[in-house]
Amino acid sequence: MALPIALLRTPIYETSTTVLINQAPGALPNAEDVLSGQRVAMTYAQLLHRRAVLEEVITNLDLRTSPEELDEQIDINPVRDTNLLVLTVQDTDPQRAADIANEIVKVFIAQNLQSQAEEYAETLNSLQAGMTDIEEDIDRTVASIEKLEDATTPELIAERTRLEELLTQQRSTYATLLAQYEESRLAQTQTTDKISIVEEALPGEKAGQSIVVLALQGMIIGIFLACGIAVLFEYLRDTMKSSEELERLLGVPTLAVIGVIQVAKPTQVLVTVEKPRSPIAEAYRLLRANIEIATVDNPAHTLVITSSGPSEGKSVTAANLAVAIAQAGKQVILVDSDLRRPSLHKLFRAPNKRGITTALMQGGQGMIGDHLSHTGIENLFLLSSGPLPPNPAELLGSQRMAQLVEALKAQADMVVFDSPPVLAVADATLLARICDATLLVVLAESTRGEAISRAKNQIDQAGSNLLGVVLNRVSSSSSGYYYYQKYYQKYTSDEERFL
Repeated sequence: MALPIALLRTPIYETSTTVLINQAPGALPNAEDVLSGQRVAMTYAQLLHRRAVLEEVITNLDLRTSPEELDEQIDINPVRDTNLLVLTVQDTDPQRAADIANEIVKVFIAQNLQSQAEEYAETLNSLQAGMTDIEEDIDRTVASIEKLEDATTPELIAERTRLEELLTQQRSTYATLLAQYEESRLAQTQTTDKISIVEEALPGEKAGQSIVVLALQGMIIGIFLACGIAVLFEYLRDTMKSSEELERLLGVPTLAVIGVIQVAKPTQVLVTVEKPRSPIAEAYRLLRANIEIATVDNPAHTLVITSSGPSEGKSVTAANLAVAIAQAGKQVILVDSDLRRPSLHKLFRAPNKRGITTALMQGGQGMIGDHLSHTGIENLFLLSSGPLPPNPAELLGSQRMAQLVEALKAQADMVVFDSPPVLAVADATLLARICDATLLVVLAESTRGEAISRAKNQIDQAGSNLLGVVLNRVSSSSSGYYYYQKYYQKYTSDEERFL
């Protein structure tokens, strides 16, 4: 099978460009400098893979690929005992391979210079502003002295003498600032690594492999493919396809089954706003009603929305649920407590300069309202993540976070927290300990039962009240969708229940 693949597959072309890393200050290196330079070159080899570099290359060359796919096309290796890097690119087009290789280096050089220049920008700008102010003072002093050039009275002569002494001081200050400015510029030059292209990439040549090698690869791929199919079948057997399976596994109710949201733009996933009469919007209102029923004896004012893993729809669920509660006339604060990958500010087109982190850093000073954003939806406010911290778990598990939760409860009828996945990091567990209840979002036909069970165990160990689960993105053809249709037909005749 590998032989026809080898004969029919699209040819791959390969080309390389060579980069020289000159460490500051650029003097002739000794043996230790060479070893240090090699370590720096290896560091730069990793930095060339950065997403920011690849995204700009894709934009500049108008490539139809993703940063992850482009990263798979490139290979960067330091040349032993030198400060050289060789960047190799493979592509189906020989000229495009060369363009990508050269553009990656050019973009990286520009970004690196900008990054290193920013370290001195504040100092240089401050010194430049100071020199400008002194120049204006000197001009004013000189003008005043000229007016007193013909002074004859003792008072005017004394004033002229004072101004001349002031002018001397001002010129001395200017000279000092100028010297500091030049020293800073020199320091910037001496501490800036210089990266240059030694040899640009030319149109690529075919990067072929022997038929024997391809045949062996085909055999190996076949073996792994067979194993993969077996694993896939086992995986599909363990995924949750219906609410009944979920309830048997966890022993908690399925509070809502949400269909697949078909949208053209990410912001349109707020179906409770964009399409309030749609079946999916009704499903979120049913979720709101079932939460009220589940907490009738023990009201919950703070609710954590989480999932076992990423990309299961917890953020969209939290946002639409918060809107549904607000539409019922309750004051709601939606909190983006995902301090690693926040997304709610994007859904509501809100700024993210202030939020949880700024509120926690401010402590007891100021008002909670200073950190909230208006969503444009009546009764609903957003507390976004704010600037991302280096220690999210420590912040969410702190005493200040517990105090912030209490302060939010005093401001609203319901506080809904969008948290990171419970199995990925400890953040959701820490947050669940200080909130009244937790809701677990499960991705239909994708999330494995073993992961869901582990998530429930962690929530239980945190001492949180798991109200139930939401089966998300259920296709209309699946058995789980029947659960939703049953409740939808039951309650759509009574619109007042949801509005």
